Amino acid sequence: MKLKLFQIDAFTSTVFSGNPACVVPLDYWLDDNTLLQIAKENAVAETAFFTKKDDHFHLRWFTPDIEMDLCGHATLATAHCILYELRYNKNKVVFESMSGKLEVERVDNDYQMILPAWPAKKTKLPESILNSLNINPLEVYKSRDYLLIFKNQSEIENITINRSIFDQININPGGVIMSAEGDDCDFVSRFFTPQATILEDPVTGSAHCTLTPYWSEKLGKINLKAKQLSSRGGSLSCELKKNQVRINGEAITYLKGEIEI
Repeated sequence: MKLKLFQIDAFTSTVFSGNPACVVPLDYWLDDNTLLQIAKENAVAETAFFTKKDDHFHLRWFTPDIEMDLCGHATLATAHCILYELRYNKNKVVFESMSGKLEVERVDNDYQMILPAWPAKKTKLPESILNSLNINPLEVYKSRDYLLIFKNQSEIENITINRSIFDQININPGGVIMSAEGDDCDFVSRFFTPQATILEDPVTGSAHCTLTPYWSEKLGKINLKAKQLSSRGGSLSCELKKNQVRINGEAITYLKGEIEI
């Protein structure tokens, strides 16, 4: 069996930055183990698989380790694949997913995703996370992911993690968001997943389902500019609208090919 494969950098307009995702269009669903093996072979943070279903698409996401309940950057990459590479004759793509209905619309040079808002509540940080950090957070919250708030952007830039301690906790499918006010944007962040093949995610759309409600309330505004401070880096525009987060970002195709299984 031969399948098309696209590798797309999301939340960037230039290759070698943003967050790479592989996208594999399917005529029908393969078994879960095959999907996971393809994701392992691709060796990027997320591989998205989709099938067409009437006037919308069914979308699933796999890391090299597990199936995810939501992945923002791979959703953006899939929309770019459908709208740009496959020349879908509409400006909006509607996905059916484990996290419900998701929409991505082409707006000028950007794509706008509509994702669920995941407000976080204050909580206590597990010792295995706290002891793994070289800098202690000011506040700790929890939604799907832990959200750690730090003093400033410099602390986010200089965080290091002792992985042998960090990996003692299992919070699948979640991770740990670290965030602070930005020097030249509203907020910055980094995202880490314990026990994952890829420890730090370059740009994490789903983390902004929690970051946007938090910083919207903190800064008193609904439209926010964000940066993720990974080595690849990425920029996002976020808007809080009731129980939704609207995230704008660009995407660019790095690779088009074919896999054989």
